[in-house]
Amino acid sequence: MRDVASERDERGITIRRVGVRDIHLPVMIREKAGGHARVTGVFEASVELPHHERGTHMSRFVEILSRWSRRAVALPEMREMLTEVRTRFDAWAASLRLDFTYFLAKRSPATHLPCQLDYDCWFAASVVDESFDFQLGVEVPIITLCPCSREISAFGAHSQRAQLRVRLRTRGERIVWLEDLIPLLESQGSEQVYPMLKRADEKLVTERSYENPKFVEDVVRDSVLALRELPDAEWLSVECESFESIHNHSAYAFTEWPESRPAENGCAPETDRPRGQRS
Repeated sequence: MRDVASERDERGITIRRVGVRDIHLPVMIREKAGGHARVTGVFEASVELPHHERGTHMSRFVEILSRWSRRAVALPEMREMLTEVRTRFDAWAASLRLDFTYFLAKRSPATHLPCQLDYDCWFAASVVDESFDFQLGVEVPIITLCPCSREISAFGAHSQRAQLRVRLRTRGERIVWLEDLIPLLESQGSEQVYPMLKRADEKLVTERSYENPKFVEDVVRDSVLALRELPDAEWLSVECESFESIHNHSAYAFTEWPESRPAENGCAPETDRPRGQRS
């Protein structure tokens, strides 16, 4: 049977990434306590295609990802998956991304009633030759209360839900557990978001956010300071997007540490909203 994808191409153009996206598979995520969280994973996988090859074999990606969906996944497994991808495709470079929703137990602040809150998370890994890179990403809901609104108003201040998005790379491929990272980020807003609130809880959340007003700029700077204290943090990016309650637009702030050079075209960086998740 003729293998068209393996035929030679004469146009002389290398394709940096070619692969599959939006593959939904059951996945097990390693938990800090030693167990495994069963989640729905959304995969994206790609390889570099040399200029002389016409196409790639997409079914190989699905084969590899389907096998790995039966094992628990964290940083070491992402490296192994990429090694297998590069071997199967004989590729110089490969990349892999896994998006998933992670749940953590969370008690209401005053009545201490148990519930679960969901967080959009992702693992992103790549290999170029023998250079491996892994980033952990998470999106955490918070509350922001406007300092300016509180200062100029006779009473009250506008507050709103916001999203804090973080990407993190560690030294020596050390693991940062979501069970540690998420609570650290939740504490950087004016107040945390809770899945269930009774009246006593709502009163406490409202008052605590009023006593801790923050702009998106404040949230981003405080988050960088907190994340820099992680002993293994090598690089990070932080973005806070506030869904304004008195405006028909969002406010946002973004930075990275250590700082990189601005893009040559002067464009703002692309936001890192997780693929395959809610917007």
